[in-house]
Amino acid sequence: MPIPGNLLSATTETIDPNTSGWISKLNCSILMGIGGRTGGGGCLSVRSVAAGEMQARTVSSYPVVAGTTYYAFADAAGASTERIGIRWMAGATELSITWSLTTMAASAGWHRVSVAGLAPAGATQAQVLLSSTETGAGVSHFWENIYLGAPLRVLGNLLPFNTESSEVDASGWAPVVNASVSRQVPVMNWSVTNYWAGGQTLAMTAVAAGNASILAVDRPTVTPGQEYLAYAYMQPPTVASTAWIELRYYDSNGNQIQATRSTLAPPTPATGMYRQRVSAIAPANAATCSLAAGLDGASAGQVLRLETIVIAAAPELQAGTVIPYADGSFEQGVAGWTVAAGVATLARTSPWGDSFFEGAYSLAIASSTATASTVRSARFPVTEGVNWRAQIVAHPDAGTWSHVLVRIRWYDAANNDLGASTGINYVVPGTSWYAMPADGEAPAGATQAAIELVVTATATASVLNVDLVTLWEVLPQTDVDARSDDGYNLITLRELPLDFYLSLYRVTPDGARTLVRGPSGLIDMQRITSDLLVVEDHEAPFGVPVHYSIAILNADGTTASSRTSETVMLSLVDANIAWLKDPGNPQRNTKVLVSKAPDWQRPIEQAAFVIRGRRNKVVLSGRRQGLEGDLVIWTRSDEERAALHLLLDSGATLLWQAAPGMGVADMYVNVAQITEARVSPLAQEQWRTWTLPLTEADMPTTTGVNGATGRTWQDVLTEFDTWQDVLDTYATWEDVFLDRRTG
Repeated sequence: MPIPGNLLSATTETIDPNTSGWISKLNCSILMGIGGRTGGGGCLSVRSVAAGEMQARTVSSYPVVAGTTYYAFADAAGASTERIGIRWMAGATELSITWSLTTMAASAGWHRVSVAGLAPAGATQAQVLLSSTETGAGVSHFWENIYLGAPLRVLGNLLPFNTESSEVDASGWAPVVNASVSRQVPVMNWSVTNYWAGGQTLAMTAVAAGNASILAVDRPTVTPGQEYLAYAYMQPPTVASTAWIELRYYDSNGNQIQATRSTLAPPTPATGMYRQRVSAIAPANAATCSLAAGLDGASAGQVLRLETIVIAAAPELQAGTVIPYADGSFEQGVAGWTVAAGVATLARTSPWGDSFFEGAYSLAIASSTATASTVRSARFPVTEGVNWRAQIVAHPDAGTWSHVLVRIRWYDAANNDLGASTGINYVVPGTSWYAMPADGEAPAGATQAAIELVVTATATASVLNVDLVTLWEVLPQTDVDARSDDGYNLITLRELPLDFYLSLYRVTPDGARTLVRGPSGLIDMQRITSDLLVVEDHEAPFGVPVHYSIAILNADGTTASSRTSETVMLSLVDANIAWLKDPGNPQRNTKVLVSKAPDWQRPIEQAAFVIRGRRNKVVLSGRRQGLEGDLVIWTRSDEERAALHLLLDSGATLLWQAAPGMGVADMYVNVAQITEARVSPLAQEQWRTWTLPLTEADMPTTTGVNGATGRTWQDVLTEFDTWQDVLDTYATWEDVFLDRRTG
């Protein structure tokens, strides 16, 4: 893909498929080289005719506007040093050339050279010049990935182009203490698509031994309360000293009111460029900001180089997160994280790039013993009554860890602890980076929250790295709503991973786990085909607190992850009311008024034998059977009577649920021949007395919940032209709802 904004054609930029965009200007011939970087395989080979400088230029001249800054760069490789230039033209007349500095060393590896300059008065066109000085004839220098156009800047950077890149000169920076400022062109092998990185770097040189620093001249305006992120690529000296960048805030009078430093922890030896970040929230009286850089403990003559220097509004690590960048990314330290309990210690990982998921560093939690420790973030603002999600990305770096519990701890405005959410306990299976989210609803009075991790090491000297920590308001992954008037719990599961398997359990206070019923029967190893699942649990008990356990399983039945819902409880206000439910057709469920509970019998099959000469018979018994008895209920209207008939018509196994404390546990029953009797001889009387002979039954395990999920009247209108067509297709309105057609 062409470089965005390039005035050069794709062929001239990439030298693919030919060299037609280039011509010799001095002491060279133009050939097609091989081994280019941009994917086409070709590159520009500039071969010397004799020893000395050779120059190649673009065949075309490109329109420019006098007084406007233009930028050119290229990737080069060869046996000598090189430079790049912009040749300013007025028609066929050369006005001047703006040259880059010459590279500090030669390199046969691809490296970046660049230049920027102001188009002089009278300039109407420009050409790109490529120059190198060879030691003899027939020596090739290679070029590719060539750009000419407007300066390429990091989007959102508050600093101007020359301060960001120092491509024009070093005037964007000033010494603060013990330093001089210049530009240098070291050999830098940037990514081919890193168009923001140039060849000319800002160089700070320590004048004498000791601390040295420089400061950006520009003071961009900031908004108080806004978090800003600054970063720069840094190449520290190879001799020991400490390199740093510092984000500084100033008031309206230019007084410095805050400085936040981030220290580079380079690998040994430090030979490359390392992007170091620093972030801070602008204080209430902040008006402007700037960036400083320096070396502590420098030796005289040591050089710190900087490239792609940026100050911008800090990005959100997750849309809506309330955690500042520093506390979620650990680029400048451990921020507000502390050890609340246990032997763990906290540190930023070292060296740069050793272990990270975002940025270049992460939080290292080290445990010297095989024990559990509690690690907690600072507190951040939240809103009560809404669901919040905490998420970390964790990586076992050393030793072994059995579990990581992620939860949210809530606080009120006076910093009083309001307790923690249930959280999710994650098994740590290997050495990869794992995302670990956990939801919680902020309780009444909560104004602040902290992310809390309970990490359990199973070996001495274990290290767990944590990165990309976020906390944001979101619809809960697992939501349970007790709908007592309708007699069921509504369970909503979001963000389910596709092509895994799901088992859903209802858990009572005694620890008993019962599978919840879904459209295909009990939800046990059910394949996940949608990231959203909504289940109505019509078999949940009344007056008993329950929660739901969600197991997400691999195809072999092993646990991939798990969730636990909050605890809810269904209630029956009137103790005289009971529910009769059809587990497979919950739309038929109905409430009834109990007249008389059953007097239970428990039949048993027996055979009695009289043994001659013995006083007592010998009785052979089978196993005593379940409960049997007559439940007497009332219906109080024709609507209740019709609903009860609809429920009983199928002859399916029903669930009878009475109010807590009535001496009857929830029971699956079969109903034999029923009796419907009038309560008075008055014909208009709507009350009826029903006698339902009940026989205790086992819970149906294969019955699924019938229903057409999402079916609406629009579906009926789309499929049928007239109501007669509907009447001809369905026997009952329930059949319309279930899309259960005759024939």
